[in-house]
Amino acid sequence: MARGATRDLLLGIFGAIFYPYGLILQAVAIIHFIRRRPDGFWLWIIILGGGLGALVYIAVEVIPDAGLLRDEFKVLPRRSRISELRALAEVNPAPANLEELGALYLEDGKYQKALECFDRAIASRADSIDTFYRRGLAEMELDMFPLAIVDFERVVRADPKYDFHRAGGLLARAYAKTGQTEKAEALFQKVMVIATSSELQYYYAEFLASLGRKAEANEWLTRILSKKRTMPAFQKRRDRPWFRRASSLQSQIGAV
Repeated sequence: MARGATRDLLLGIFGAIFYPYGLILQAVAIIHFIRRRPDGFWLWIIILGGGLGALVYIAVEVIPDAGLLRDEFKVLPRRSRISELRALAEVNPAPANLEELGALYLEDGKYQKALECFDRAIASRADSIDTFYRRGLAEMELDMFPLAIVDFERVVRADPKYDFHRAGGLLARAYAKTGQTEKAEALFQKVMVIATSSELQYYYAEFLASLGRKAEANEWLTRILSKKRTMPAFQKRRDRPWFRRASSLQSQIGAV
């Protein structure tokens, strides 16, 4: 009886400490779970484990994610710098100012404004492949694939390995999006021998699926998803969007 009484007392004290904070912890954990989409078993731990389960989730998943939030904390300084550069570019529209402003707009998701800055920078100075590359990134985000092809082709001609072969992989995707299947496949095959990023692997799987080559697409999607078992935790968190897209595409094409 004494042991049972002690247990009940400890549970009562523990519950008193967590209430109502346990509900707050659960809310924080669930919001993070929805945004980051970690392994599904965590949702059961949060719901069934109450405040303690939420606390465990926060310790294991939320706190390590703090490193990925650095970019979000940079939003205000970045926007302050955008304001400064925008004013400076009106007085001194030097290519360097426009390139930096365009890069900041690109980070901020303002793709049309980024494109305008890169256009102006290139009109004044067309000797930096990085500016063409970044303009290509903005064009891709705006679904301006023919224009992106022109810029990425220039980059790849100058440096086939640019940005760890990402330029080549994105050029292959742009070819695919404009119906240039033979060019897309030839370049994808060349790039995928070397590139290991989940992003490019997903684009290649997407391309194969669009051609009805479901077995090959599924192999690449499985390759992406299998990384979850061996990938370091910080990299796994960065690649979560690609894991989700790979799972979704695998479901769409069905089991092979």
